[in-house]
Amino acid sequence: MFIVLLKFSDNKAQASQYMAGHNAWIKRGFDDGVFLLVGGLQPNLGGGIVAHNTSLSALQNRVNADPFVTEHVVNAEILEITPSRADKQLQFLLG
Repeated sequence: MFIVLLKFSDNKAQASQYMAGHNAWIKRGFDDGVFLLVGGLQPNLGGGIVAHNTSLSALQNRVNADPFVTEHVVNAEILEITPSRADKQLQFLLG
């Protein structure tokens, strides 16, 4: 399981120019069964993604294809988590 942090860079002002492509990239992540949750980092620092069903290298390739990353709107950081305990609703993450 992974946490992806997409923190705004100095090019944050260009975000609206690449928003449609970024949203399509997010949709593909959900359609492919890789993204579980996407949301904003507060206060207006960028975004965060919870990802699973992928390898680190595949996720790095996916993140590198995000228009926000390719156009340097955000800086990406991927954190890998090895789940050991979970609420009943999230038990599927332990398998």
